[in-house]
Amino acid sequence: MMRGAEKRTAAMRRAVKRPTDKREVAIRRALTRLLAQLTHFGIQQALSCVFPVVIFASLALTRYIPLPLLPRYDWLLVICLLMQWWMLRSGLETKDEMKVIALFHLIGLALEIFKVHMGSWSYPEPGYFKIFGVPLYSGFMYASVASYMCQAWRRLRLELVKWPPFPLVVPLAAAIYLNFFTHHYWVDIRWWLTGLVFIVFWRSRVLFEVNGSRYRMPVALSFVLIGFFIWVAENIATFFGAWQYPDQAGAWRLVHTGKLSSWFLLVIVSFLIVATLKLVKGRRPRTAQTLSGEGPMQTMQGENGERNGYGRGTELEI
Repeated sequence: MMRGAEKRTAAMRRAVKRPTDKREVAIRRALTRLLAQLTHFGIQQALSCVFPVVIFASLALTRYIPLPLLPRYDWLLVICLLMQWWMLRSGLETKDEMKVIALFHLIGLALEIFKVHMGSWSYPEPGYFKIFGVPLYSGFMYASVASYMCQAWRRLRLELVKWPPFPLVVPLAAAIYLNFFTHHYWVDIRWWLTGLVFIVFWRSRVLFEVNGSRYRMPVALSFVLIGFFIWVAENIATFFGAWQYPDQAGAWRLVHTGKLSSWFLLVIVSFLIVATLKLVKGRRPRTAQTLSGEGPMQTMQGENGERNGYGRGTELEI
């Protein structure tokens, strides 16, 4: 009888332990899957940042290793031009994407010229290729943001859901850009514009693919995250002497966190330009639906206009 009781007790213990083991296995699988997804996402993000990485590496190289013949700022311009040529030649960027990147280069350069004139920051080192005190390579730092977006759009197969109508988005983006100029003479309305951004993009989502799975994220959240990482990049750039804020003249210090709002807003301008390119390249019959935000599942398709065919059941909300 004792042996029978022991057997029953052991069986009961196994029965209690079995569900626990299943839960542990499920948790381990979920954690393994999460780690794999994060790793894959990180790799795709790193590959999308090839242009910014080259710029940072060049800033570090030219800061600690003097190069002959040309001033440092001019060498940075040469490196950026060669990098842009290689990305086009290798197929990493299309001709249409290069046009968008060139447009953002001009937008950034115009902003740089104005801000340097107003004393917001400066480029203290000499250079032959300067316009009103601004080295031409500086526009490539803005262009690298657009390059990252183009690369990430393709690698992560981005789609935009419930994108607001362009007659609403374009004036908002224009007001954001103009406020960078007008706030020197008038009221700074960046916080009003920030509030409008969250209102206008409240229902908008960005869909992206990671290792075969589809995820969705609020578009406004993506603006915040990209703006934050650009601010981090700005700290790296100023540390290597890409440009200099007035409070960094004596010694380098962390860029003021107030710049986060500026980058958050500027991201919207670049995002709109890239999104417009992708929408035009898509040339889908549902374009009118996409612009108006109607229908159950409106998206801006990828560059080749393909329909990915992912349903709501396979998408995960972030």
